[in-house]
Amino acid sequence: MKWENERKSSNVEDRRETSGGSRGGGNMPSMGTMMMLWPIIKPLLRTKFGWGVIAVGVVAMMSGFNPLAILGGGTAPSLPVNKAKDDKNAAFISTVLASTEDVWGKKLRGYREPVMVLYRGSTQSGCGHASSQMGPFYCPADQKVYLDLGFFDELANRHNAPGDFAQAYVLAHEIGHHIQNLQGTLAKVQKAKQSWGGSSKKSNALQVKVELQADCYAGAWAFYAHKDFHILEAGDVEEALRAASSIGDDTLQREATGHVRPDGFTHGTSAQRVAWFRKGFSSGDIRACNTF
Repeated sequence: MKWENERKSSNVEDRRETSGGSRGGGNMPSMGTMMMLWPIIKPLLRTKFGWGVIAVGVVAMMSGFNPLAILGGGTAPSLPVNKAKDDKNAAFISTVLASTEDVWGKKLRGYREPVMVLYRGSTQSGCGHASSQMGPFYCPADQKVYLDLGFFDELANRHNAPGDFAQAYVLAHEIGHHIQNLQGTLAKVQKAKQSWGGSSKKSNALQVKVELQADCYAGAWAFYAHKDFHILEAGDVEEALRAASSIGDDTLQREATGHVRPDGFTHGTSAQRVAWFRKGFSSGDIRACNTF
C-alpha cells in the first residue's frame, strides 16, 4: 500500500506509553475466554474447594498473573516492544485512518470522524475494560476504535495474514462499525437483541449480519481509496482477502477446537467475509452492503 507520503490523521489518542502493557490487566482473560472456560468454572461453584480455587485464581489475576495461561487460555507475558517498528506501525495505521476520513467525509453526508486509541496490553474504553486479547474493536459509546498494535503480529504469525493492507482492512472494518453507529444500525441491532432476552442463537445470527456489513464497507473504502488516491499496489487486495478468510468463524473454531459450531458464529464464515469484502470493493456502492 502506498502510504509513506500521505497525511496522518489527527484523530489519534496514543496511550501506548501509559496503558497496561504486560502488567496487571494486560494478562486478564477476555470475556470470550471466560465463556469458553465456563464448563470448567461452573462445577467449581458447587463446592467449597471449588470456590477456594476460584478465589486463588482471582487473587493471582489481580497480582498480574493470568492462571489461565497455564491451560492455554491466556497470553504469555508481552515481549519487549521494538519501538522503531511500533512507531512505524502507528504512523501507518494513522495514515489509513486519514484515508477513511477522506473517503467517508466525501461519500457520506454528515460524517463525523471517530477517534482511534492506540494502546498496549490494556486500557479503559467507553464500553469498559479493553484488553489486547479482545482484538481491535469499536466502542459506540465513545465513538472510538481501540487497537493494540500487537494484534498485527498475531494476524501475521498466528493467522498467516501478513501485509500492510491486511492491517488496513482490519481498521477499515472497525470504521465500518462507526458508520453503522452513525446510521443507527447498531442501536437497532442492540434493541432487537434485548427484545429476544436470552436467545444467543438469534443474537449471534444478527451479529453476523453486522460484521459482514462492516466487511462490505471496508471493501467500499478500498474501492474509493484507490479510485481517488491510487493507494493500492500489487497483492494488496489479496492481503485483505487472506486476512478476512483467516478470521472467519469456521476457521477460528476449527483451529481452536477441531470442529465447527455454526450457531456460535458471530462474524461469519471465511467465505462469507471474503464475499462481502469483494462485494464492497467491486463497486464502492454501500447500498449493496445490505446484509439484513
